[in-house]
Amino acid sequence: MCGVVKRYFLLVATCSLVLSGCWDRVEVNDVAIVTAAAIDKAENKDIELSIQVFIPRALSGGGAMQGGGLKSMTLVRTAKGENIADAMSKIQMKIPRMIFWGHCKAYIYGEDLAKEGIKELVDYLARHPEPRNRAFMYVSKGKAVELLKVTPDLERYSAVVVHELSGLHVGMEVTLVQLLKMLMSSSKAAILPIIDLLPPEDSKSPLEGIPYLFGSAVFKEGKMIGQLTERATRGVMWVRNEIASTTVTVKAKNVKGFVSLHPIRETTKLFPVIENGKWKMLVKVETEGDLIQNGTNLNLVNPALMHIMQVALGKDIEARIKGTLHQAQHELKADIFGFATQFHRKYPKEFAQVKDRWEEVFPTIEVDMEVSAFIKRPGLATIPAGIPESEVKEK
Repeated sequence: MCGVVKRYFLLVATCSLVLSGCWDRVEVNDVAIVTAAAIDKAENKDIELSIQVFIPRALSGGGAMQGGGLKSMTLVRTAKGENIADAMSKIQMKIPRMIFWGHCKAYIYGEDLAKEGIKELVDYLARHPEPRNRAFMYVSKGKAVELLKVTPDLERYSAVVVHELSGLHVGMEVTLVQLLKMLMSSSKAAILPIIDLLPPEDSKSPLEGIPYLFGSAVFKEGKMIGQLTERATRGVMWVRNEIASTTVTVKAKNVKGFVSLHPIRETTKLFPVIENGKWKMLVKVETEGDLIQNGTNLNLVNPALMHIMQVALGKDIEARIKGTLHQAQHELKADIFGFATQFHRKYPKEFAQVKDRWEEVFPTIEVDMEVSAFIKRPGLATIPAGIPESEVKEK
């Protein structure tokens, strides 16, 4: 009987050890939640790390007023260091809570820093267990920390604005894991969206402004070598099969006025070809869209007249892509389209012979294009609105 009692107490003692709780747990009240981070160039080859930290206390009180406006929901802390880890340790000394990266929505590199290189900076984010792989990556026009300090009108803080811009799919959308793949790809080229501040019209305060997309930054070997306009960026997105939401306004030959279309489906496929030592890439684009504005005098319910606008849409897309291809191949010499990956998959032996000099081969690749554009729905109105019916061309 004594042996049974001893075994019982031994079992209870063992269970009590297992159920003792999480000895290393961290309470929510003990952490500082990072919503966005900015990395800028500092003197003496140091970097300047700034983090935007959420203030939970700002949610209490139902939006109480402070200094004539709503209470700020975030604070910004900055420190300089030899790398991100060094700067982060110094920022931690300025915040009484443990810094937590798990909710960081955006990482923004300053333009000057991006030109010097971001490879080592990306390494910290990829190696640290807390940063989210799906956080969005950006380059700022000017110092990145300025984007963290502004107080936007529509959203609670600037990190939300920047994150929502990517969610709208109106420009490049690059996450941390996608950036890592581009930097490690065969082309060794990458592209990130650029964020700039639009100053408010009725205020001169440096803490007010509206972040907006300003084209894209092109990287080679981890260093920013140039930038693309919004139109050129769309050309890159067409080739990379990343167009999700856009409006295309075109003008047909010998037709007065413009029409605007909203693509609802877009598919781009790349077909690499090597013939007689000549490297070629066939880009096939198929897109379907809805007519959302007709500024011409054509009745686009007529299939023949609709065909005229479909041809114009196809030519406009082709012109966008060709312009971007020329800039990437002959000015930047950066394979931001992923051509190297396509050739590597189909012709591994041939690519192995040129991978070390891909920068020389990429500009010589001949690109052929096939664009098929279809307008599926002309809208609710059958004839152009705002002009007399007698002036509408039916054929």
